[in-house]
This record gives sequence, C-alpha cells and structure tokens, in this order.
Amino acid sequence: MLQHRLVVIRKPLIQKGFTLIELLVVISIIAVLISLLLPAVQSAREAGRRLQCMNNLKQIGLAMHQYHDLNGCFPASYLTKTGGDTYQGVPNAITGDAGPGWAWLSRLLPGVEQSPLFDSINHSLPCWLPDQRTAVETTISIFLCPSSDTTLGRVSIAGSNGTELTINRFARAHYVANAGQFNVWDVPIADLTNLANGPLFRNSRTTIANVTDGLSQTVFVGEHSASLSPKVWAGVVPGAQVRVTDRFLGRSESPFDYAAAFVNVHTGPSANEHPPVIHSPNAPVGHTDQMFAEHPGGLNLLMGDGSVRFISERINPWVWVALNTNHGSEVLSADSY
Repeated sequence: MLQHRLVVIRKPLIQKGFTLIELLVVISIIAVLISLLLPAVQSAREAGRRLQCMNNLKQIGLAMHQYHDLNGCFPASYLTKTGGDTYQGVPNAITGDAGPGWAWLSRLLPGVEQSPLFDSINHSLPCWLPDQRTAVETTISIFLCPSSDTTLGRVSIAGSNGTELTINRFARAHYVANAGQFNVWDVPIADLTNLANGPLFRNSRTTIANVTDGLSQTVFVGEHSASLSPKVWAGVVPGAQVRVTDRFLGRSESPFDYAAAFVNVHTGPSANEHPPVIHSPNAPVGHTDQMFAEHPGGLNLLMGDGSVRFISERINPWVWVALNTNHGSEVLSADSY
C-alpha cells in the first residue's frame, strides 16, 4: 500500500523595510518640518520674553510714580553731594561726580517689593564702600530683560587705566534712565538743570509739572542690553569707565565712556560728542550711552505716564530726539512713531 506524504514547501519569509531612498526622503521631510516649526517656536518664546520685559518696565513705572507721590519729584538718575565732603570724596575733575552715587533704580527698591534690601543700604554713604557690598551685588530679576543675557556675572568697576576702583562687583541692570538729547556726563557743573533736556540726570528733581511736553509723550526709561555694554542698578563710582563689549569694540564710535553711562543714556546729537550723531534705538554703531535691546525690530520704553510702548528701530531720528526731551515743545502726532 502506497503511503502518500504531504510535502510542504516553505518559502523563505521576505522582511519588508525602508529602502535607502525612502529613508532619505523621510529624513528630508522631518528636517523641513523642523525648519518650519523652529522659527515659530523661537518667535513664541521671544514674544513671551518681550511681554515679560514690558511687565518689568510697567512695575518700574508704578514705582516711579509712587516715589513721586512720596518725595514730590521723580528719582534722579544718580546722586552726587555737591562739592563732596569727607565721606563722599572729592568731586571728579572731569565729571563732577562724588559720592554717594546711588542710582535711580536703587531708590525704587521699596516700590518693586525689595524693601528689606533697601533698608539694608546706608544711603548717606557711598555706594562703593565695603559695607554696602552685599546689597550692591544682589541680582534683582525685575531689573533684567529676559531677552538679554541674564547669566553674565557682576560688573567690575574700573578706571580708565583698567585698575579696579572698588572691591565690590555691582549687579547688572538692563534698564537705563533718559537724560534727553545732550551728553552731560563730562560736565562738572553742580546743577545740570539748564543743560539737560530730559527727565532723569545727575541730581535731577523733575516733577510732573516740569514735563511740559506731556508725560505720555516723554521717554523716561529704556532698554540697554548687556551685549553692548554693562549697566548697573546700584550707582555710579566717580572716575569709573564704561566699556563696550568685544562684540562692538571694533565698530563703536565711542568704545569708552564716563561713569554716568552705567545708568544714563541720551539720544544726541550733542556738541561735546564726536561725531555728534543721533543714537537711534538699536543703532548698530554701538554707543555705551544709547538704548539697545535684543528684541527683533525695536525696544521697549517706559513713558512718563507709566505706559510701556514698543518703539521701532526704524523710527524717524528726529522724532526719536523729540520723544526723549521733556520740555522741547515738539508737536508729535500719534502716527509719527
């Protein structure tokens, strides 16, 4: 009897997968999607940072008006004892600066929920004394724009020969006070009221009534990124020098400046500045005493009425000058900036 056997012939399994070409196509598609998505993510992040910066300035504006209510004037950009004395030192021959040097942001500490820090400061003595060290080295987040580099260390205060003038390292700030059109950093006269045409300068006592151009039409505070030059919140040390960063050293028309530029800026043109040009927002030339931000297209400003505005870096230069004076009698329409 014949026995039949069932023979099953098994075919080898063929495993399907991507060919090299298919894999390259998929990788290319993913790369294109990432390239499309990344700018959107970066734009969203920058929008958040710009909004935080505006909120910082808004809080500073509220503190400035609180200061005005208590003291009858807005804070001076920094304080100098006229003629100096035993404690405040001899006024610098070029700038007229002496102690105590405390700057406008240091006077606003109670208004930005920093009362304990404010109370720890001896405001009658110079800001650079060793006893003030803990205070002046304190980093305050509301004084920093998140679009600027917030990881940089404290600022070393040095003179024109590079020698450190104080053992303190001052904490940074990214917001600066507007002195108006003219550079008054190297004018040693005691009273700058008849020279400066902006709201905040050395020993200024500007009131709301002094801002005849209107608070909503006058810039009080603006941004200055640490990528251009260092700025501080604590104060000014006589004889100190501000220097642009290496990023701007080769192209800046004024790579060094006097100590007031640690807290003050101006727009120009100014006869005692060479060349006398207008420092437009984010001007690429890189002056230590101009407004400059890392926001694409412009920067945030605090106006005298406490409002915060984003100004285009392409603003008409003369409109920019007019916005930074507080009693220039300029007439500006709402659509001019």
